[in-house]
Amino acid sequence: MKDSLFARNPSVLIFLGVLALFVAAVTVLGEGVGTGLISTSFVKTLGKTLCLCLVAIAMDLVWGYTGILSLGHFAFFGLGGYMIGMWLMYARTETIVAASLAQSPIPPTPQEIRDAIGSQIFGVVGGADFPAIWAFAQSLPAQLALVVLVPGLLALIFGWFAFRSRVTGVYLSILTQAMTLALSLYLFQNDSGLRGNNGLSGLQNIPGAADVPQSLLSIRFFWASALALGLGYLLAAFVVSGKFGSVIRGIRDDEARVRFLGYPVEAYKLFVFTLTAVIAGIAGALYYPQAGIINPAEMAPIASIYLAVWVAIGGRGRLYGAVIGAGLVSLLSSGFTGGQLPDLPLGVYTVKWVDWWQVLLGLGFVLVTLFAPKGIGGLFDLIPRRTSPARHGADPGPDDGSFRDREAGE
Repeated sequence: MKDSLFARNPSVLIFLGVLALFVAAVTVLGEGVGTGLISTSFVKTLGKTLCLCLVAIAMDLVWGYTGILSLGHFAFFGLGGYMIGMWLMYARTETIVAASLAQSPIPPTPQEIRDAIGSQIFGVVGGADFPAIWAFAQSLPAQLALVVLVPGLLALIFGWFAFRSRVTGVYLSILTQAMTLALSLYLFQNDSGLRGNNGLSGLQNIPGAADVPQSLLSIRFFWASALALGLGYLLAAFVVSGKFGSVIRGIRDDEARVRFLGYPVEAYKLFVFTLTAVIAGIAGALYYPQAGIINPAEMAPIASIYLAVWVAIGGRGRLYGAVIGAGLVSLLSSGFTGGQLPDLPLGVYTVKWVDWWQVLLGLGFVLVTLFAPKGIGGLFDLIPRRTSPARHGADPGPDDGSFRDREAGE
């Protein structure tokens, strides 16, 4: 059908096909259920990269399609990680504490177990009592709901005040960056309830899966990350392909004119801002169990700036461009900073890639901006497209001349 999502956005089927082939290849070559040619650590790196691609899609929706340069979307990513991390840390500590107290002559009461859990978790910051924000930490369904609700509500409240006041452009970017900085500084405090600078650790130890090897857990998280990326791409393509997509592009290009035409601009912007915050939260909830730890440094404003750079390098306004940018930069970053590449001796000076990686990233961003403003994804525009004219069943011209096809296409 010509009005279907795949007809309006043919890149969707191509992307899903490439993603399926990629997942199949990693599964066959990974250690979990395959031949073991790909190590468990690299499978985790690939799984985390897929999560970063998902949050890049969210950034592309809000910036590339709607024109809102948000420098705070990695805060929503981190909040999703904190929400699932609270359950992971509570459940794992509860298992350890219960096994330890079970050896006591007198069986412990539920309150004694909870107090012991609190001491284990918050002893590092000099506390023992559970803060109010941990009220649902023992419930996986509740924390999964908070993965969506906390980033979504924060974005809804912030966006309502910002868009209602018609803050736009660089001022809105500064506001989103200020929100991220305030949240990060608050979480650095020991009395924030989330262990301050220590953050939440040991998240790779999944409760109830102590006997499952990390090689199998890593491939399962990789599958989950790929599924989330595929569904996120479908959702984003659906949003940008119809009338809604035309409106948000209009807001990006000429907000005043769209408002003059009678569209509720603020409502559209608020919806996109909130939806992308939820997508970012889900991506973070999948990322940090694979990373194993989360702390407030992950939510620093620089992380959101990096996110914008990824999308710009890949090509904003193109969903596949955001994926290309995030995936490429993430994998290159792992290679340059993971000690996998040897240092480059230049005689009087030795280039250490760990020290020079951020310089190379900034240089790459400048070069792409100057010489490829449409990003890497824009290179696909160079591929010639041979399409036949839309004749709709009618004879294209009055005679058999050589210009009939050209006339039908004009």
